Amino acid sequence: MSIVEVKNLSFHYHDHPVFDKLNFKVDRGDFLCIVGPNGSGKSTLLKCLLGLIKPTSGTIKFGDNLKANQIGYLPQHTQIPANFPASVIEIVSSGALNQTKLFQPYPKTVINKALKQLDIEKLKNRPYSQLSGGQRQKVLLARAIVAANGLLILDEPSNNLDYDSKRNFYQTLTKLNKQYAIIMVTHDLDHHNLLGNHILSLDHDAPFFGNTAEYVRRVHAR
Repeated sequence: MSIVEVKNLSFHYHDHPVFDKLNFKVDRGDFLCIVGPNGSGKSTLLKCLLGLIKPTSGTIKFGDNLKANQIGYLPQHTQIPANFPASVIEIVSSGALNQTKLFQPYPKTVINKALKQLDIEKLKNRPYSQLSGGQRQKVLLARAIVAANGLLILDEPSNNLDYDSKRNFYQTLTKLNKQYAIIMVTHDLDHHNLLGNHILSLDHDAPFFGNTAEYVRRVHAR
C-alpha cells in the first residue's frame, strides 16, 4: 500500500477553488516535487496532508503504519529566529516532542542518528545563532527527521540558500530519499535541478502528475 494516497482532493476558499480533484500517491522510496505558479495551492496542499486544515472534499489515506503525527515537516518559514538562544542538539531534539509522552526522555539514539545522517554531529553543542544559513537548514531538516516515520514533507526548503548551499542541500535530500519518501514544494524548475522521480504540477493550465522525465518532455514541447 502507498504511504500516502490522495483521491479527488479539493480545497475551496470562500467558494473559490484553490485546487480541485487532485489524485496522486506516494510510495516508499518516492520523491515527489510539487510545482506550480504562486496561488496554485502548493502550501495549502501540504497543510491538508499534515492535517492542519480540512479539505473541502476528497480523501487522504496514510498507509504502511504511518500516522499523521509521524510526518517530518520542514515549513517554508520557520518559527525559530536566527538568534534563538538554543544549541543545535536542543533544536533537533524538539522534533521528538510528538513522539514522547510527558516527562519521558528524548530518544537519544534517534537524535544522534539524525545528526549523523546530515553530517552535523560536530555542531551539536554550537549555538543555533552562530550557524550559516545552510547549516541552519540542515539542523531544521534533522529536527524533521527525528519526527519522521518514513515520510518527509518540505515546503520550499532551499529558497534562502546560496548556490553552493542549495547544491549541498539537494545532495543531502537525494541521500535521505534512500530511507524516506519525500514530498517537496519547489520553485526550482530548471530541469537540471529537478529532484525526484515524480512531479505534481498544480498549474491550472497544464495540470500534471507523473514521472519527472515525462514532465520535462512536456515542458520543452510547449
